[in-house]
Amino acid sequence: MTIQVRFILVVCLFLLGQPASAQTANYKCMIQMISYQGEKAYVIVSLINPKGEYEKTLSVRGLDKQWYNTLKDWHNFQTATKAKISAVTGASVGGGDRAVVTLEIDKAKMNAGYTLRFESAVEEQQYHVKDVEVPLTTAGLAAKTDGKGYIKYVRFSSN
Repeated sequence: MTIQVRFILVVCLFLLGQPASAQTANYKCMIQMISYQGEKAYVIVSLINPKGEYEKTLSVRGLDKQWYNTLKDWHNFQTATKAKISAVTGASVGGGDRAVVTLEIDKAKMNAGYTLRFESAVEEQQYHVKDVEVPLTTAGLAAKTDGKGYIKYVRFSSN
């Protein structure tokens, strides 16, 4: 084997071992909650396809699985897909608090009709299916988006 062939093989093996990070982008998302009384809120961030259907769970704020059924629409999707969500799960968020989460988003979904949906629920209180919806566009991620339920607003910044 010539040196040139060996070099090409080494380069190919190196490239095959690299993560596919070029196809995804990480966005930091700050979720600011309204001031309310009661238990901490469970907040789900989902990728919604152009048909308005769930495609993927991007973040779950709330660790106790027994309360996932209070987020009815998302729970039906999650139960049907049985996707593992442990890697995107974190603590629930209290009234007046804020949480910062990192969302990994496929670059091909940007400016292609997708939406980020934020759902929220508080134990023995209301469930907000579309607390916040952000168009997955350059402009949508650049703007602050106000919530309609327990979320006061969300704001993004790219990593």
